[in-house]
Amino acid sequence: MLLIGFAVGLAFALGVASAVTAQLTSTPYRIGVLSAESAAPNRAGEAFREGLKALGWAEGQSVLIEARFADGHTERLAALALDLVRSEVQVIVAGPSTVAHAARRVTATIPIVMAGVGNPIKLGFVDSLSHPGGNMTGLAMPLPESEAKSFRLLAELVPGLNRIAVLVNPDNPLHDVKDAEAAAKLAGVQVMVARARKPEDFPAAFAMMVKAQAGALSIWEDPVFSRYRVSLVDLAMRSRLPSMFKSSADASAGGLVAYGPDLVDLHRRAESYVDKILKGAQAGDLPIEQPTKFELVINMKAAKALGLTIPQSVLLRADQVIE
Repeated sequence: MLLIGFAVGLAFALGVASAVTAQLTSTPYRIGVLSAESAAPNRAGEAFREGLKALGWAEGQSVLIEARFADGHTERLAALALDLVRSEVQVIVAGPSTVAHAARRVTATIPIVMAGVGNPIKLGFVDSLSHPGGNMTGLAMPLPESEAKSFRLLAELVPGLNRIAVLVNPDNPLHDVKDAEAAAKLAGVQVMVARARKPEDFPAAFAMMVKAQAGALSIWEDPVFSRYRVSLVDLAMRSRLPSMFKSSADASAGGLVAYGPDLVDLHRRAESYVDKILKGAQAGDLPIEQPTKFELVINMKAAKALGLTIPQSVLLRADQVIE
């Protein structure tokens, strides 16, 4: 019994969690989940739990999930991340970039699994994709290549499109104007950047887009934008700007199109990192992977309101068509 107690104490002191230790102590591991969204049930969260179960982790028995939700208020993320640290979680799942950044600021020792972060090297999260080092690993998206695909898709949807507006949040560490410019160059279009930190900034940003004669709009992923997606959709429609979002929820709210990593697939793959870490792997030794599955959603009602005819070639590629 003394040997067992020593092994358990050493494992936790080193921040290493193994399935064997969990069984010996019957103490479930705590998995922290930090989100900028609301606590409402969603497919991504369900997929994460199902994935853990498939890997042999029984929620409430071998693992406990400690979830913290900012409900779109990014200013709450730091306190929520600190609360997870105080809850003595063994690993934190966090994404996108603003969320992962909040987690990183409060711990340099607890492993952090990124879910859908942008360029983690540029953000200073990791040393390299193949050998991250430090306490962060997970799934990340290449920029500006991924945004260039979005621009090309908008060009397919909007005849004669040559200038795209990009809405960014200056407080978001991932929203780099240089990425937008590089993506536009790759896609062969012009780009103008509008900025908004809060919903009160939206009207002026859209007025700027209209004045610049933008032919379409790409709204970058951001917790504030997600929380006020209905306002953004309304302003886009009133400004007659075909809008490109990143998640299916935005298209369901009335945006013309959503194109981005499949969040369900991201979370299913994130749990494999959690599994390895709980079994003793060091986050810094686990190579970072890129999303392999992207989701394309077209809102036909929005297209009709904008007077657009969606090409059959695009409809055939769509994962979901909202009538």
